[in-house]
Amino acid sequence: MQLFIAVSPYKYLEHIDLDHYISISKEIDLLLLRVPMSRDSLCHSIEYLMDHGFPKNKLMIHSDTSLLELYDLSFIHFRENDAQAFLYKQSHAHISVSMSTHSSESIQQAQMHHLDFVFFGHIFESTSKEGYVPRTAAEIKRATSIDIPIFAIGGIDQHSLQFLPKGFQGICAISFFRDSSTKEIDSLRKVWNAYV
Repeated sequence: MQLFIAVSPYKYLEHIDLDHYISISKEIDLLLLRVPMSRDSLCHSIEYLMDHGFPKNKLMIHSDTSLLELYDLSFIHFRENDAQAFLYKQSHAHISVSMSTHSSESIQQAQMHHLDFVFFGHIFESTSKEGYVPRTAAEIKRATSIDIPIFAIGGIDQHSLQFLPKGFQGICAISFFRDSSTKEIDSLRKVWNAYV
C-alpha cells in the first residue's frame, strides 16, 4: 500500500519542478501528475522524469488511460464519481485505480466498484481549497468506517498530521511535497509512524 502521495500543482511543470520531484523520489511513494498540459508536454515531462532517475513504478497518471498504457504504468487516478474509473477497473484488474472523494457516498461507490483506494478531503484548511470548509469530524468518521484504503488530502504537513483523525492508510499533499526537502519529508514520516 502506498503511504505518501505527492500531487503535482495544477500548472505547467517546468524542469525545475520535475527536478524537485526527482530529488525527493526516495521519500515519496507515488507522484500524481495532475496538470493542465498538452499531451505532448506531459509526455515530455514523464520521459524527463524517467530519464533522470524517477522510478517508473512511482508515477501515477490522472484520467488518461492511453498515457498509462503508452508508458506501461500501474497507477491511475480519477475525479470523483468518474464512471470511466469503474469501467477501467472492471476490465484492468491488474491496474491500481483510485479516485478523489468528498463524501462517504462517493467512497461507497468506489468500494462497490472495487477501486484500490481513494483520496478523501479536504481534511484541514488548504490553500488549494481556499474558502471551502474542511470535512467535519462526523464526515471523517463515516468515511473511514468504509472498508477501502483511504488517503487524507488537504492541508497536510508536519503540524496538521499530529491532529489527523485515525483511520487513514496514507496521505496526499500538493504544497508540502512541492516545497519540502528530503529531510523535511523524513521528519513527516516520523510523525506518520507515530500516527499509525
